[in-house]
Amino acid sequence: MNADDIERLGDELYLALRDRRVVEPLTDRHPDLTIEDAYQVQRRMIARRLQDGERIVGKKIGVTSQAVMDMLGVRQPDFGMLTDAMVYNEGQPVGANTLIQPKAEGEIAFLLKRDLMGPGLSAADVLAATEGVMACFEIVDSRIRDWKIRIQDTVADNASCGVLVLGDRLVDPRRLDLGTCGMVLEKNGEVVVTGAGAATMGSPLTAMAWLANTLGRLGIALKAGEIVLSGALGAMVPVRSGDSLRVGIGGLGGCSVRFN
Repeated sequence: MNADDIERLGDELYLALRDRRVVEPLTDRHPDLTIEDAYQVQRRMIARRLQDGERIVGKKIGVTSQAVMDMLGVRQPDFGMLTDAMVYNEGQPVGANTLIQPKAEGEIAFLLKRDLMGPGLSAADVLAATEGVMACFEIVDSRIRDWKIRIQDTVADNASCGVLVLGDRLVDPRRLDLGTCGMVLEKNGEVVVTGAGAATMGSPLTAMAWLANTLGRLGIALKAGEIVLSGALGAMVPVRSGDSLRVGIGGLGGCSVRFN
């Protein structure tokens, strides 16, 4: 795909985000779109957001579960960028009308105290660079109509990132087994999803090492002070105005969010 097409698709996704509307799947219109092209489209989309005054505060890992990999026909995760405009804290309501077709995922967020620059990093390196972990929600949101996505579509669309909600308890990950910690996600007081850290590539630490090594091969570091979302611990939950959600993760505490 040529540079003009990449720029045009990145601008199209940025405008869809800004105007809160959907576009037709990119892969339907451009069957030759590769994953490498899609990351270039993502960079263009993020560049437009940075031009608006947003700044990058972290990264997210997506497609970490075997079920989602099978659905998209891939054998590796993807990644996207987090900006300051995406971040909500415990207790802050999220305007459902600021999103398009949102779904909530319970995740473990990492706060880094040192840079991580792969390749060649292990889970132990991730632990050494981590200030703490916390329960969080990622509110994924696709600009692609009806979530009819292939891996190239979601990569181009910044890994389908919408916003994130961070819990208010930071925990030392050395005191936990992040692979076995259980998750319970409630919607309007009813348990709707359960899961565990193992859903994320066997452990969130494995997913974090994958991201640091993948970015390192591209000359990109995970920076001290950045937030990294390590991947969903269970299925996505559709949300709309009026919904209240809470996620609890063993050893990490919880996180809640209300949509208005």
